Amino acid sequence: MSQLLPTQAVYRILDANLDRAREGLRILEEWCRFGRNDAQLTQDCKDLRQTLAQWHKSELRLARNTPADPGTDLTHPQEEQRQDLPALLQANCCRVQEALRVLEEYAKLYNVEMAAACKQMRYRVYTLESQLFRVDRHQKLQQTHLYLITSPSQNLFSVVENALQGGVRLVQYREKTADDTVRLAQARKIRQLCRDYGALFIMNDRLDLALALDADGVHLGQADAPIAVARELLGADRIIGRSTNNPGHLEQAIAEGADYVGVGPVYETPTKPGRPAAGPDYIRHAAKHCSIPWYAIGGVDAQNLPDVQAAGAKRVAVVRAIMQAENPVHTTQQLLRQLGVSQ
Repeated sequence: MSQLLPTQAVYRILDANLDRAREGLRILEEWCRFGRNDAQLTQDCKDLRQTLAQWHKSELRLARNTPADPGTDLTHPQEEQRQDLPALLQANCCRVQEALRVLEEYAKLYNVEMAAACKQMRYRVYTLESQLFRVDRHQKLQQTHLYLITSPSQNLFSVVENALQGGVRLVQYREKTADDTVRLAQARKIRQLCRDYGALFIMNDRLDLALALDADGVHLGQADAPIAVARELLGADRIIGRSTNNPGHLEQAIAEGADYVGVGPVYETPTKPGRPAAGPDYIRHAAKHCSIPWYAIGGVDAQNLPDVQAAGAKRVAVVRAIMQAENPVHTTQQLLRQLGVSQ
């Protein structure tokens, strides 16, 4: 087998990775433009593509020899199908970053200015990735109408996975009595299940565990940390929820910058022993006055959901309705149908 001259091989590497980076950026740009309607992110992608195009000189293109490239027939099963949109976007972010790293190194043999430019572009793509997925969490939240909150169960993982199979896309891990070793192990497993199914994973109460687990957010009760403290620790990209039991709590949570609130308990529930039901009046108040996503919570199930909806709720959070269901998949699908969510 004949070997290429070093210069020719470097030119082919640069040409291939310029194509790879520009193609990946175009895929990201199309989503920023048509999926997100985000002019700034769209412009960022376009600027990066055009900067790369300036370095794609004719001498690099002329070195291309696609018929003789042994890599054209190589593939991997993970490249044949994308599980969901976030997986597609993540794959192309990685594609661009890897290509820019190759360009940065091999350009040191070709043009040091190009190498320096590719290094800076790689950092810009890291920022782009952060912005892309930061807002995506909040977009997912806007699109989520059924919220599963876990309770201790011998079948914890199978119930959660069944709910995810049924269509749940927002899960909060809630465990009040276990020690942190157990909490970390269980939460880590549930977080991975959520990622496998493209769902948001929320940690109950604990900011430290939310950070340790790279959770999508945290849910805070009235006696937990202030939202301002949580925001400072978690940053703008993660989701912060707050429990509310009356209009005053609701108004305060919105003013402090909560991303969503729980509204309830609608009915008395063993999850909140000793707390009287807020009833339908509070649901009606939230329907009129709440400007952020809110979830009716507290004893909601398939039987009483129509009454909760009649009071104005469009989103609900459930615990026992799914965690104690004989068939969590079927129950989840039934709840989603009642909420008018296509599966």
